[in-house]
Amino acid sequence: MEKNEIIEIVLNSYWDYGFYVYQELTKPAWNNFLYWLMGISLFFILLEALRPWKKQQRLFKQDFWLDIFYMFFNVFLFSLIGYYALSNIFVEAFNSTLGSLGVSNLAAIQIDSWPIWAQLLTLFVLRDFLHWNIHRLLHRIPFLWEFHKVHHSAKEMNFATHLRFHPLETVVYRTLEYIPLAMIGFGIQEFFLVYVIALGIGHFNHSNIQVPLGPLKYVFNNPQMHTWHHAKELPNSRKNGVNFGISLSVWDYLFKTAHVPAKGEAIELGYTGDEEMPRNFWKQALFPITKSKGNNSNVYTTTLQDNRQNLR
Repeated sequence: MEKNEIIEIVLNSYWDYGFYVYQELTKPAWNNFLYWLMGISLFFILLEALRPWKKQQRLFKQDFWLDIFYMFFNVFLFSLIGYYALSNIFVEAFNSTLGSLGVSNLAAIQIDSWPIWAQLLTLFVLRDFLHWNIHRLLHRIPFLWEFHKVHHSAKEMNFATHLRFHPLETVVYRTLEYIPLAMIGFGIQEFFLVYVIALGIGHFNHSNIQVPLGPLKYVFNNPQMHTWHHAKELPNSRKNGVNFGISLSVWDYLFKTAHVPAKGEAIELGYTGDEEMPRNFWKQALFPITKSKGNNSNVYTTTLQDNRQNLR
């Protein structure tokens, strides 16, 4: 691509995404993701207040406000500060490369003639299987694990911990899922609906509630299963992790990575050596690169004032 083309893509990307954020803030609609995010979050914090699973855990848990900031940063601000523009450059360069090879459309399977429920189910299952595999890579590849530590540094979990992760994870997930999903002709509407469903299940998995699922626990992920994924002490035979499911637990049961030995209310969460993790957002963002240990603390205070200071 020419320099002028790149500049045009960047400028258009900032304009388009800025307008999108403006629309999200000012015009509530059924496809307004900001209001879905706030509504689903309020629903789960209400459940946690009314029927907490770990009753010793406060509603505004350790690092609550830090997790809330992560939630909005990863969903909206990260794209606004550059990710959206860079991803558009990548897509344009990728499509130009395909064009030079005589490929005009990457889609190998056209499913737009399928019933909408079949399209949604296919996208949901395929996307979740891809994410299960990518999640395993985050635990198995040392370089990626350094970034994934941010998510596992949480010492208590609630719905907001779902989106507490290093922004690089967005790049990893979107890059590795791009080609497989692009080869199937899904529409934007299908992606939006599946993303909202996955958002709700992800909030549920990390929330401090208990919902009897019966046999469905072998299909859908849940807090009692996912808490063992965040356990600080792992079985000796599974030091790379357990219970990698994002929305579905079925992959872990099929591929023998499931591990739910007990209810898990009182297990310690984190990872070995988690005292190295800074408690400030920007230091956590730089931590995997700099490995700076300045001002780190292994003492997790429980005041709301300290938690708010984490965002500064």
